[in-house]
Amino acid sequence: MEPMNPQPATGHRTRRGNPARTARRALPAAAAAAALGLAATACGGGGGGGNDGALTVWIMEGTNPDATEYFEAVGERFEEEHGMPVEVEFVPWADAHDRFTKGMAGGTLPDVAELGTTFTPEFAEVGALVELTDRVGDTGAYNPALVEAGTYDGQVYGMPWYAGIRSVIYRTDVFEELDLEVPENWDELRETAKTIAEEGEEDMTAFPVPGAAPYSVMPFVWGAGGGIAEEDGGKWTGTLSSEESVEGLEFYTGLALEDGVSSTGAATWKETDVQDNFVDGKVAMAISGSWTPAAIAEADPELAENLGAFPIPGPDGGYSPSFMGGSHLGMFAGENEDAAWSYIELLTGDEFAQRWTEESTYFPGRQDQIEALAESDDPLVAPFAVQALEAGASAPVSPQWGQVEGKQVIPEMTQSILNGDATAEEAAEKADAAIDGTLNQES
Repeated sequence: MEPMNPQPATGHRTRRGNPARTARRALPAAAAAAALGLAATACGGGGGGGNDGALTVWIMEGTNPDATEYFEAVGERFEEEHGMPVEVEFVPWADAHDRFTKGMAGGTLPDVAELGTTFTPEFAEVGALVELTDRVGDTGAYNPALVEAGTYDGQVYGMPWYAGIRSVIYRTDVFEELDLEVPENWDELRETAKTIAEEGEEDMTAFPVPGAAPYSVMPFVWGAGGGIAEEDGGKWTGTLSSEESVEGLEFYTGLALEDGVSSTGAATWKETDVQDNFVDGKVAMAISGSWTPAAIAEADPELAENLGAFPIPGPDGGYSPSFMGGSHLGMFAGENEDAAWSYIELLTGDEFAQRWTEESTYFPGRQDQIEALAESDDPLVAPFAVQALEAGASAPVSPQWGQVEGKQVIPEMTQSILNGDATAEEAAEKADAAIDGTLNQES
């Protein structure tokens, strides 16, 4: 997850960072030891709730700028319906993994917690999470990418809550000036970017190829029919060096190396750098998250008036899959499991899911809720919703995947190609070796 616009979280029955009064839920000694040894991953969070008869909830700070009022409303409704107060603690995403692992070892876990999608299999493996398969029921009602990310060893441990996905944003005024149409395949994407590079403003990057943005390269790997890693019989094998994956890597990096539609500096860019340069008027078209339009509108309302979006096209039409990251809701064992599930149902029900989407700009986890957004007239919402419905994908569902991200395996691969230090095939083979070694290590 990439949390947005962090805001202080204070107010009625909400707390930040003080685990003095927490529900005591300790893991068995072996699992607790394993929890302490878990490596930091991409997203998630932690906190602590009270054990004074309240349902305790940990929510990550920053995704929804109005989170305090939102959770007060949810808590009031829950207490009305179930006669139990709710205590929510907000904790910054950066503290997430440390808070969870310490909570596992020390018995200070809540009843309900928000889990980043890469946390769920990790914590399920050590026995920290309650299995939710029967409670969730028909998983077909939820976004497949979120379901896959929340499933470990064939069982569901993470209830899909919300997600963000990447598509392409572009300057509508630039397209109009150069008489360009929205591209519908890779060749058209390349030609559109080349036209902007050749005929557009001199200091504007047509389509940046950021070297430090792994989720920007993944759609081209998947779109070409390749993959990142596959699991068979408990053993993982990196697949970035497959013929299809290399084809996608060569197209993506070739936009910079052969077609000249990117810039030299973009080889070191992260997604935040792409967004900053877009806001500064220096980018015409870029892969960006569904939360980006709102951030651009806040930074430059005038620029937002000339903003459009479209799903990432496939090689020959259709769409290239895009990573769908987000959050699950998980439960920890204790005497309040039924109440905890009722709280999760309230958060993911139509009323509060819609309000969360409106306030946070992230998508809900249910397919029918995303379908409604895909049919909206909002040109900066519908394309991302279509991407989520038609072409969302998840990272390899492994407890060790977060370590792959922490080691920057995919950014190092991409940057080595862009810097001319290796061919796509050579860089991919090295990345596969790193993935194999990481995903197959003992937990």
